[in-house]
Amino acid sequence: MVVLALVAVATGLVSLSIRDPNATALEQEAARLAALLESARAESRASGVMVRWEPRTSDNSGEFRFTGLPSSNEMPSKWLSNGVSAQVQGAGAVVLGPEPLIGAQRITLKLEDRQLTLATDGLGPFEVQGE
Repeated sequence: MVVLALVAVATGLVSLSIRDPNATALEQEAARLAALLESARAESRASGVMVRWEPRTSDNSGEFRFTGLPSSNEMPSKWLSNGVSAQVQGAGAVVLGPEPLIGAQRITLKLEDRQLTLATDGLGPFEVQGE
């Protein structure tokens, strides 16, 4: 009886420690996108040009692009994981400057049944807000 109880507890702990690979991949994509957005935002402020981030949703290619950056500043344009999609809430693109206050903006990332939101209040950095 004691052995069965120990096996049940061990099984429960193991099942709790197994993470959903889609959740992990989506968290990585969100952290990466937040870093890319902040990098582009800093470049926009430093150069004085308007930079935009646009998800490419029309062709389902799993890509995105930064517009307005100098050609010498090549930014990534693909997700690391297949199946990730993004939608800018209330707009088609995220405006990243050059003004210090860019306005509140939200991006929803999706991967299968999981989703995360990146948001800024316009003054602070983009941050992951959870499921």
